[in-house]
Amino acid sequence: MNRKLTVAITGLNATDNPGPGVAVARALRDAPEHIGRIVGLAYDSMEPGIYQAELVDDVFLIPYPSQGSEALLRHLEHVIAQTGVDVIIPTLDSELGNFIAVEPALRALGVGLFLPTAEQLELRSKPQLTRLSENSALPVPHTLILPDVGDVESIEAEVGYPVAMKGAFYGAEIATNVHEAIAAYHKLLAKWGGPIIAQRFIDGESELNVVAVGDGKGGLIGAVPMKKTVLTDKGKGWAGVAIRDEALMEITRQFMATTRWRGPCEIELIRSRTGENYIIEINPRFPAWCYLSAGAGMNLPLAVAQLASGEVVKPMSDYRAGTMFVRISLDQIVDLEDFGQLTSLGELSRWNHKAAKKAAS
Repeated sequence: MNRKLTVAITGLNATDNPGPGVAVARALRDAPEHIGRIVGLAYDSMEPGIYQAELVDDVFLIPYPSQGSEALLRHLEHVIAQTGVDVIIPTLDSELGNFIAVEPALRALGVGLFLPTAEQLELRSKPQLTRLSENSALPVPHTLILPDVGDVESIEAEVGYPVAMKGAFYGAEIATNVHEAIAAYHKLLAKWGGPIIAQRFIDGESELNVVAVGDGKGGLIGAVPMKKTVLTDKGKGWAGVAIRDEALMEITRQFMATTRWRGPCEIELIRSRTGENYIIEINPRFPAWCYLSAGAGMNLPLAVAQLASGEVVKPMSDYRAGTMFVRISLDQIVDLEDFGQLTSLGELSRWNHKAAKKAAS
């Protein structure tokens, strides 16, 4: 490629439970020779990442995923016409179905994505993890799908307590008996929708994660394992360290070979007190901590941008184990005029202003 890529990114809700978009943008900014303009795609004008002017050049509001793929495509056509987007990197679970649906139309417009197929997306879903394990050597705790609250009664005989009650997309509650399981079922169903699943609770001594990119042919482009060292009250990693662990890398390679995964993902695992590793979740996009990959010397968001643009990216293996991340909260100073423009017009452009300022200097 002889030109810098213009990349659009979603997931800029950098709150105490942050989306991955800011981390992806930071990783891309580490490669100025490859990346030029970065366009933020936001669902709400209060997403904090919108206002990081050093990371995001333009912002466009797009319709919520519940409005469907056709509404998304109409808005993206406008964004593409205004900015010349080359690549889009979606970063939220709930939007991936719509982006997968419009990928052929976007490709016809000259815009690349590097996403799993709809079949792959379903294959790694929480309700399907047990089936995936049965057809491969991937280690997954026994999981029970609960279509109705009455099915909670079967947990004790089929899974046993304690158990992790989980929503189909988000949310988890630990239950130690049937009464707690029923309460967790209703709470998760009300907040996230069904089906609810019950997964055997693993008494683990460490929580481990791997950020990885699959080539879509069964191979691994690159992966960085991480051990969480500080958790928030929501169980999210506030600090972590890149580690070398061949067992985790082998599980990651097995997942890629079994699913022929295309694009980024996060494999969440727990190591039992007796040393066994279990996959507890596979997220089909970059995690919020993915900037650690760039900080450790393996820039996976850049690799995805290049793959989406049609470039050939060779598999990577080198990264610096011992590299840490520690998350930070800070107050941003925002111009009310920017907020007003985004709220009233649905878009905010800084690119032309930056270009003029650069030319003047």
